[in-house]
Amino acid sequence: MSELDRKVTAEFSGYTVRKDLVSKVKGNALVPSYVLEYLLGKYATTTDASSVQAGVERVRAILADNYVHREEANLIQSKIREKGRYQVIDKVQVALNEKLDQYEASFENLGISRVIVDSQTVRNNPKLMVTGIWCMCTLVYAYSGDPKEVPWRLHRLMPVQMSHDDRENYLAMRSRFTAEEWIDLLMQSVGFNPAQFSSRAKMLHLVRMIPFVERNYNLIELGPKGTGKSHIYSEFSPHGMLISGGEVTAAKLFVNNTTGQIGLVGFWDTVAFDEFAGKTKKADRALVDIMKNYMANKSFSRGRNTMQAEASMVFVGNTSHNVPYMLKNTDLFEELPAQYHDPAFLDRIHYYLPGWEFEQIRSEMFTSGYGFVVDYLAEILHNLRNVDYGSAFERYFTLSPSLSTRDKDGVRKTFSGLMKLIYPSGEATMDEMEPLLRCAVEGRKRVKDQLCRIDSTMAEVDFSYTRAGVAEPIVVHTLEENDYPELYWRGRLEDYADDGNALKPEQSSVISAALEKTSDTTVSEIDGSITPIPVQSQTISRPESVASAVQSMTVLQPKLSRIERAAAAAREGRLEFSEDQLGVTYNKLFCAFVAGAHHITLKDPYIRKPYQIRNLTEFLETVLNYTDRGEEAQVHLVTGYTDEQHIDNQIEDLNRVQSVFDQLGITFTYEFSDTGHDRSIVTDTGWIITLGRGLDIFQPYDSDWLNPLTRQQRLRRVKEFSVIYQRIQPKS
Repeated sequence: MSELDRKVTAEFSGYTVRKDLVSKVKGNALVPSYVLEYLLGKYATTTDASSVQAGVERVRAILADNYVHREEANLIQSKIREKGRYQVIDKVQVALNEKLDQYEASFENLGISRVIVDSQTVRNNPKLMVTGIWCMCTLVYAYSGDPKEVPWRLHRLMPVQMSHDDRENYLAMRSRFTAEEWIDLLMQSVGFNPAQFSSRAKMLHLVRMIPFVERNYNLIELGPKGTGKSHIYSEFSPHGMLISGGEVTAAKLFVNNTTGQIGLVGFWDTVAFDEFAGKTKKADRALVDIMKNYMANKSFSRGRNTMQAEASMVFVGNTSHNVPYMLKNTDLFEELPAQYHDPAFLDRIHYYLPGWEFEQIRSEMFTSGYGFVVDYLAEILHNLRNVDYGSAFERYFTLSPSLSTRDKDGVRKTFSGLMKLIYPSGEATMDEMEPLLRCAVEGRKRVKDQLCRIDSTMAEVDFSYTRAGVAEPIVVHTLEENDYPELYWRGRLEDYADDGNALKPEQSSVISAALEKTSDTTVSEIDGSITPIPVQSQTISRPESVASAVQSMTVLQPKLSRIERAAAAAREGRLEFSEDQLGVTYNKLFCAFVAGAHHITLKDPYIRKPYQIRNLTEFLETVLNYTDRGEEAQVHLVTGYTDEQHIDNQIEDLNRVQSVFDQLGITFTYEFSDTGHDRSIVTDTGWIITLGRGLDIFQPYDSDWLNPLTRQQRLRRVKEFSVIYQRIQPKS
C-alpha cells in the first residue's frame, strides 16, 4: 500500500475499495462498475489481505448465483420456480398498466415482464419509470392456474446504490488531505493511477466529473477514439445516463405530450450523448430548438406548460482529423452534425474539453490502489449540486469586462464544479483558486474562439482576469493556440486587415511567440550537418493588425521551408552501407523522400520485437519532422505476426504507437500479412524505397536510457545493408 492508500483507508474506513478488485470479480458480467463496487463495498472494504480475498470470493459467488446472463435466463427462471423464491441482480424498468391500474416491472436480462410492483416502491425509486435501474430483487413464483395471471411476484427490490448523505463526515475528512492528495484520491476513485498523469491531465479528468456535481452544466468533448470519453458517464454513477446521440426523441428526453410524463432530464443528474459527432447524422430540428432553450434557461416547453429540470448535458464524439488540420481547414467543432454545428447551440456550451489531450487507455493507467466506492462518491457529488461556488473567486480575481454573460456563466459554473470536487467546503486561498479559474476560462475560450470562426458576426472578447491589487491582466490561452498560433488565428486576418483594428493583448502575445519560433535555428539532417538558416531579426512591438503581423512573419520566413528543401534533395539511386559504419540515421535515409507526403505505406515483416517497434517509432519521428502539421499524414504498416506467446504484446505495443502519434497528427494504422517478405516504403509523392533489411539496420546496443545511443542514431553502428530509391508515378 502507498502512503495515500494507508491514509485513505484509515480516514474513510468502510467507504473505500481496492480498485483492481472490480476487474477481478467482473468476469463476463455486463454490469456497471458501481454495481460491482456496491457489492465489494459490503464484503471487501478492509485492508487485510485474507479478508479482501474472502470478500472477493463472496462477491464472485453472488454474481455467479444471482447475476442474470441473458443466455441463462431460462435456467434462472427454472431456479425461481423450483425453489419458490430466488434473488437476482438485473436491470429493472417499470411501466403503468392503466387498463389494470397497476405498476408492472420488466427484467432486462431475465426476460420476464408484467411483474406487479407496489406503488410505494415506485414512489421511492422514480427512475424505475424512466430507463430502469440496477437492483437486487427477490422474486417469488406462485402459479395460480389462471393463464391470464403472471406467476412472478416481486417480494423485495433494493436499488444498488447508497441513499444516505454523508457530506458532514466527507467534508471533515477532506481537511486532513492536501489538494494534491485529494486530487490523486479522486483519480484513484475513478480507477486511474495518478502517477501516470500530469497535473494538467488530472485537471482535465476532473472536468469530466463536473456534470455530476454541477446543475445544468453543458460540456462537450471531441477527440480520438479509445480515450475513455464515455466511460465515466456509463460506469461511474447511478445518477448518470449514457444514450446514443442518434437514439433520442424530444418525448424521451424532455416530456411526452401524450402522457405528460417528464423525460430523462427530469430524473438524471447527467444525460450524456455518446457518439454525438458525425457530419452525416441527422437530428430533429424541433429537438435541437428545445435543447437550445433548455441549455440556456434550464426550462423547456412542449405544448402548453413550461417545465424545468436540473440535468447536465454532455456531448462526446470522435474526431476524424488532428488539431492543426481542423484549425487550418475548418474549426474544432467540424465533426458535429449540421443541425448542431450552429452558433446558437454551441454558444450554450460551458466547456469544450480537448479530447485530443487524453491518451488512449492502456493497462498501466489503471490503479491497484484504494479509492472511494464510486457509489458513495456519486451520492456525495449528487448532494453537492445544492451548493454554488461560482462567485467564490471574485474576492481575489476579476474577469475581463469584455466577457459576455454566457462567457462568464460558463467560467463560473466550471469553477464552481472544480471547487466542489477539490475544495468541497468552498474555502481556498488565492493561489489554490487560480489554477481552477484558468482551467475554467480556457474551456470557455475554446468554445468562443471557434464560434468566431463559424460566425463572423460573433464579437471577440478578451479572455483574461486580474488579480486583486494588480493592474496588469493575466491572459489565458488554449494549448492549441500556443502550439499552432499561425493556424489558430487564420480565420480573422482579413477582417483585421480591412478595418485596421488594433491587436488585442492575447493575440499580440501569441503572434510574438510565433515570431520567436520563426527566428529559431533550422536544423537540416540531409547531409548529416546542422545548418543554421539565417533569418533577419526584426521586432514587432505592436503591429496595427493581425494581418500585418502575419505578413511580417511571412517576410521573415526563408523562401523555402525545411520540408520543401528536404524534398528538393530527393534523387534516384542506390546506397550501400558497410558493417560497423557510423553516422547513419533515418533522417538521412528517408527525410527527402517522405517530405510533404500525405500517405506512406511501410512494408516490413519484422516489426515484432520491442526493439523493432522502437525502430518503427523512430521512423515515424522522421515522418513527423518532415510533414506539414497543418495537413494529415497517414502511415500504414504491413508486417507479420510474432509467435503466439508474444502476439498480445505486439498488438499492445502497436496500439500504443498508434495512440501516441495520433495525438501528434500522424495517423498510424497497421495490418498483418502471413505471406509478405519484401521490405519497402511507398509514398504518395511518387517514391518507392526498397529496403534491404527493412528498418532493422542497427546493431544491438544497450538500450538503457542513460546510453546516448538510445537517443542519437548517428552514434549507433549499423549492419551491412543497401537502399534503392526509385521515382514512380505519384498518386493523384
